[in-house]
Amino acid sequence: MQHEITRAIPLLNDAGNLTEPGYAKKLLPVYRRKDIKVNALRIKEWDYYCVNNGRFALCLTIADNGYMGLDSISLLDFEAGWEITNSPMSVMPLGKVGLPESSAVGNVRHGNKKYSISFENDGSGKRILTAQMENFGPEGAIVATVELFDEPEESMVICTPFNKPGHFYYNQKINCMRAKGEVSYGGRLYRFDESDSFAVLDWGRGVWTYHNTWYWGSASYKLENGDTFGWNIGYGFGDCSAASENMLFYKGKAHKLSQVKFNIPGDEKDFLSPWTFTSDDGRFEMNFSPVMDRASCTDVKLIKSDQHQVFGLFTGKAMLDDGTVIEVRDFPGFAEKVENKW
Repeated sequence: MQHEITRAIPLLNDAGNLTEPGYAKKLLPVYRRKDIKVNALRIKEWDYYCVNNGRFALCLTIADNGYMGLDSISLLDFEAGWEITNSPMSVMPLGKVGLPESSAVGNVRHGNKKYSISFENDGSGKRILTAQMENFGPEGAIVATVELFDEPEESMVICTPFNKPGHFYYNQKINCMRAKGEVSYGGRLYRFDESDSFAVLDWGRGVWTYHNTWYWGSASYKLENGDTFGWNIGYGFGDCSAASENMLFYKGKAHKLSQVKFNIPGDEKDFLSPWTFTSDDGRFEMNFSPVMDRASCTDVKLIKSDQHQVFGLFTGKAMLDDGTVIEVRDFPGFAEKVENKW
């Protein structure tokens, strides 16, 4: 039995631990950075957006991870078969980046003379993502402006404790936002049209333990009849006994799943061979055909990040809370395995 949080509560109690572990369908627990009791070096906050239409994708990150900050721009061209990721880092931001304490409203901008990334959200239901970088890749500068709108009524929200006092992860995934805008790079213009372009927001705030491996999968697109559909699946860190983060999204409503297993071939190392996904209740059964592995590995002994974010196409079945079965074929999305020592 998974515990659902149904009322607005302070996220943390006086000791800096989660008031109520579990999941919600809206951002009900109230996060306040000042309520955290551990050293600011351990606080990790980020906003990550991925905009995808199955032909190309744009990923943008602004992260303040206490002792290090990271901004990232990724452009992926699935049809041409290449991707570029450029991720400048900063030292000891310690909260100075100013990421908002709520996903519902607030702006953040970070950069320097050579690049900038900005997320604007005035609470009106429209989000504006902008990014520019002079030396993004071998063909020079990138400039991007994308507007997100039609935010669904419900989303995935989870409060996950770690088995260490004062450590927790508070996360919201907003799937199925429609997107329109354009990205300019290398003399080419990539246009996101609202008819077939969708975005997900990964909004994360928390205090993490040092060594973790997580699995995350996400998809947002439209069915053949035009209805919006998507999902968030994942596991691998913290104490998930109160709830999993697995959830379907159909026409703006969330449908809670139990446990989903990522079956990655080759002892979880052959990321470009076909995967499968299985569930303990039979409500999420998918095949996954990888198209591109956005891989990166940084290993400087005390700090390590080994990431494989694999974009591709899902084919299979998912069941809503009322028993309705939705079938998808070549449904664009991604799944990842990430190991961090941070």
